[in-house]
Amino acid sequence: MAMEEEAAGGRRRRPLRWVLVSLLLVGAVIAGLVLWNRSHNQATAEGCEVTPVGGKPITMDLDQGEDAATIAAVTISRGLPERALTIALATALQESKLRNLDGGDRDSVGLFQQRPSQGWGTAQQIQDPVYATNKFLDALVKVRGYAELSLTDAAQAVQHSAYPGAYAKHEAHATALAEALTGRAPGTFSCTVHQFLQIDPGLLTSPSGAATAAATDAATPVAQASPTAQASLVGRQQLTDRLRAEFGRTVTLGPAPAGAADPKVAGTVLALTPDPAANTDTGTDARRQSGWAVAQWAVANAEEVGIGTVRYDGKVWRVDSSAAGWQTQANGAGADQVLITLGMPNAKK
Repeated sequence: MAMEEEAAGGRRRRPLRWVLVSLLLVGAVIAGLVLWNRSHNQATAEGCEVTPVGGKPITMDLDQGEDAATIAAVTISRGLPERALTIALATALQESKLRNLDGGDRDSVGLFQQRPSQGWGTAQQIQDPVYATNKFLDALVKVRGYAELSLTDAAQAVQHSAYPGAYAKHEAHATALAEALTGRAPGTFSCTVHQFLQIDPGLLTSPSGAATAAATDAATPVAQASPTAQASLVGRQQLTDRLRAEFGRTVTLGPAPAGAADPKVAGTVLALTPDPAANTDTGTDARRQSGWAVAQWAVANAEEVGIGTVRYDGKVWRVDSSAAGWQTQANGAGADQVLITLGMPNAKK
């Protein structure tokens, strides 16, 4: 009788043990799936990258990439050679690590750590990257034969640094950046972006706001538009302002040709047309190189302006797959205009 009861008790306890074992197995499977998902789908960190042919990738954060693109655009707008850009980038890398600093040694500020007390301008002016770059280039072009000098000598003639030998260590990185951002090395500069244009509510209601200016030719007031339309309107004004400030007349902004809409992105499609005459490198296809300079500048500004795609020369950069960089696109945009879409991706593809 006792044996029968013990056996019965064993039968009663066995289902509980199986439940516990099953739960442990399920938990182990779930934990394994979570770990696999994290290791295989972890988002690539935001930032920009230059991938020189045969060289190691050069990484930077989004602000550094945007500032580097600004220095390049201003240099291109002035019709200066690539060597001038290399010198400017190496100087900024040494002085500020390509960051628009609000302080430094004594009263130094900005990308090039220029000093108001030394006649470079006010602190507010110097912290405008376009102004600071122009002031640096103004001084550089006064250096006789700067393009033939060593980078250290050319930079030091402008900066008068206490550590003149420090500029040379940045020459390789500055050269690769300059090759990419002038378009001589096409498709080698790209950025990974997770966030998009953040709309300041004040821009949507202020009569003097950028959104109001952008919406003057729109049928619907910007404050009543959808979030995607609002992003496009604000982005268009910001894009216009940046193009005028950085590229000047070497790039024009206009509507995209018929049929240029991107079905994967809802928003406004615009065309950026570069002036190939601004390209001083006559040994290359000037139009194509100028186009790549503009296309990669657009990628550097994608987060700030709210750009969903950049299409050029059979390639496409998409903000929702930006970690993949430039990808081949069948029947993509040609080499005459850079097509950009202001707006959010419809869905991840």
